[in-house]
Amino acid sequence: MSGIFKAYDIRGIYPEQLNETTAEAIGRAYIEFTKAKKVVVGHDMRPHSNPLFDALAKGMTEQGADVIDLGLCSTPMSYFANAFLKADGSIMITASHNPGEWNGFKLCIDHAIPISGATGIADIEKIVAEKSWSPSSVKGKISTFDIAPEYGRFLRRHSKLTRKPKIVVDYANAMGSYEIAGIEDLFEIIPLYKELDGTFPNHEANPLKLDTLDAIRAKVRETGAEFGAAFDGDADRCGFIDDRGEIIPMDLFTALLAQDILAAGPATILYDLRSSWAVKECIEAHGGKAIMSRVGHAFIKNQMRQYDAVFAGELSGHYYFKENSTAECQGLALITLANLVCKSGKKVSELVAPLRKYFASGEINSKVADVPAVLAKIKAKYTDGHMFELDGISVEYDNWWFNVRASNTEPLLRLIVEAKDQATMTAKRDELLQLIRS
Repeated sequence: MSGIFKAYDIRGIYPEQLNETTAEAIGRAYIEFTKAKKVVVGHDMRPHSNPLFDALAKGMTEQGADVIDLGLCSTPMSYFANAFLKADGSIMITASHNPGEWNGFKLCIDHAIPISGATGIADIEKIVAEKSWSPSSVKGKISTFDIAPEYGRFLRRHSKLTRKPKIVVDYANAMGSYEIAGIEDLFEIIPLYKELDGTFPNHEANPLKLDTLDAIRAKVRETGAEFGAAFDGDADRCGFIDDRGEIIPMDLFTALLAQDILAAGPATILYDLRSSWAVKECIEAHGGKAIMSRVGHAFIKNQMRQYDAVFAGELSGHYYFKENSTAECQGLALITLANLVCKSGKKVSELVAPLRKYFASGEINSKVADVPAVLAKIKAKYTDGHMFELDGISVEYDNWWFNVRASNTEPLLRLIVEAKDQATMTAKRDELLQLIRS
């Protein structure tokens, strides 16, 4: 059980770290902590998701809570069900993009508000370790509910399509096929790896690993598709490919979607602090209020509620919509891009081109022995720029900026640099890496 309680979820290798005994205890501890009476639970296609559901549900019902079994679904569908069914909480059984031997739990209270390490996962870990749940005189019931028809109707309400766009979808043998089942008929889809297989026989279900996008990039070029969409394991992230088979950087994709969203009128949109300057500029040019957010879904969702934001995008490919309880909704991301393509009459590559105006390093990881000491050195060196500490250290100059932040889980520092020209970006990237790694 050691090490499975993370900053944003519970995750480990089955059955060595996470098994039925642990799952039942987590079910009991979740109810002890949240006092939930009605909980929706969905799961992905991993072969051990079913036995983990049975054990988790046993723990929750023994503690007096009713469980609504959603069966197979995507993580965004579980968030939707949480609000739609007016539940007190939800749990999604998945290890997202991790390899097939992994599994885990994504925990929420009502309205799909996530439970993070700081807001409850550490408390649940303590209850599990001490087995300190109170006995219940009442036993809860398990019922089933098929959320797919309602979720499909929800997605379709946002379609402004005037024709069927031709697209390639890489389902990664995972839950993307459930995420967009209700809107597939609105597109001419060329599918890749649609069969559910929790062993991920074709490639890891992680669009952040660029080599996993080789197949979809080639298929877009081969078929003349208008764009491609590559889902991760539980379909709460997606990578997008333009009509030329080029990867759309995930920060720039935020700016693309903002254009369609803001066509309905002024609104607040959050953007990940690692995003290109082009993202803020695009949001403001289309009448939106752009607010920078720190990294991590729990923080972003909280900040969206705080500022009544309609949309947020994260560099990792999470796209958040107010309509889905400020949670991820990749079906809506797909629809929104298609709306923009139909309305503009432009190719996706033409829509992205004006946003490719700066030069970015991408996020670079460095292992360091003493994270605070390195951050102190950076703060001391770059005092002549505009410095802020929303998440790690960010410093802006007239022609370049950088962010350095610590990993939540490893002794790593993550660096990203952007500049108005390639030479400045390269020089400043190398300068910072030397400082970090010396």
